[in-house]
Amino acid sequence: MWSALQGRVSNRLARHFRAAPHRLPAHAPMVSFTFDDAPDSAAGDGAALLEAHGGRGTYYIAGSLIGRPSDHWHGLSNDAIVRLHRAGHEIACHTFSHQSSVNFDEAAMGREIERNRSHIRSLDSSIALENFAYPYGIASFARKPQLAKAFRSARGILPGVNRDVIDLQFLRASPLVNYEIDAAGVDRYFDEAVASGGWLIFYSHDVADAPSPYGCTPHLMRHALEAAQRRSMPILTVAEALRRIGA
Repeated sequence: MWSALQGRVSNRLARHFRAAPHRLPAHAPMVSFTFDDAPDSAAGDGAALLEAHGGRGTYYIAGSLIGRPSDHWHGLSNDAIVRLHRAGHEIACHTFSHQSSVNFDEAAMGREIERNRSHIRSLDSSIALENFAYPYGIASFARKPQLAKAFRSARGILPGVNRDVIDLQFLRASPLVNYEIDAAGVDRYFDEAVASGGWLIFYSHDVADAPSPYGCTPHLMRHALEAAQRRSMPILTVAEALRRIGA
């Protein structure tokens, strides 16, 4: 109970304390598709759909979950990580042990980052973990300055479009999750991004005809990709988007 309460308080403080403010360029709407934990279906059907629409995704990997089964999916393999990287997708950091960031002091978080980087680099030395996503979407007020030194950005799961002055260490991300959103909801996010000139980030997990409570169907993902194309909105990895806005 205390841990959950601590997480909510820390996340709210992190939301309002801007560790890395950055102003977006005027009217440059764009979209990123991200996957947490990276189930094998996200590296399979998810990547194939992105590539078919001329885009690439960002995969936030926790080393301890690689190749492991869970209640909802099987984790992607080391080989799949290398294939994603060589196909132009971004591999990013999700800690190693996939624990909430509020559980770590500075030394422990440093060990998590280094352990994850060491494992991923052992697969392909050209993989650079430039960006981070908070496990369970819970940001740590105390760890934000530390993460700002280690990564270009950190992403949460607070929905909405990143617009005007954003916090690079608390990027908003909206669910591409069938249990939480439908096609009309996806279209509303795209319309908001176009109107504001903002950066829309989606997050999901698995991509399957019968997805987990945290994933999406290929149909919903295809709808989102086609929505981007109808609006001539570029589909960029998080790293590509950051370069585009000069961050």
